[in-house]
Amino acid sequence: MRWLLGIFINAILFIAIAGWFEESVYIAGFGTALAASFVLAILNILVRPILIVLTLPITVLTLGLFLLVINALTLMLTAAIIGDSFQIDGFGTAILVSVIMSVANLIIQKAIFEPKGR
Repeated sequence: MRWLLGIFINAILFIAIAGWFEESVYIAGFGTALAASFVLAILNILVRPILIVLTLPITVLTLGLFLLVINALTLMLTAAIIGDSFQIDGFGTAILVSVIMSVANLIIQKAIFEPKGR
């Protein structure tokens, strides 16, 4: 259930980011955002760990900042898989979107999944 809620939250974030970066991020609709969120979740499960292991020396050397590049690569791979209905115009935009999504997911998960009353 938590995984499905995360996919739904990411879809909403995709729509919000596409509205914020109108010229560099394009999403055709909410169905596309859900599909992109699902594909991104699958890539984060299957491909991201492999990329992290393969780039471990440079990730250690950059004190973990290279993980932003890996996040941007998985986001661009998601855009390539989805096709013309989800587009990101460049690598810099992909890094910026991945940072925004990471921060927003951190805030949302702290608010929803770990409330203070516990």
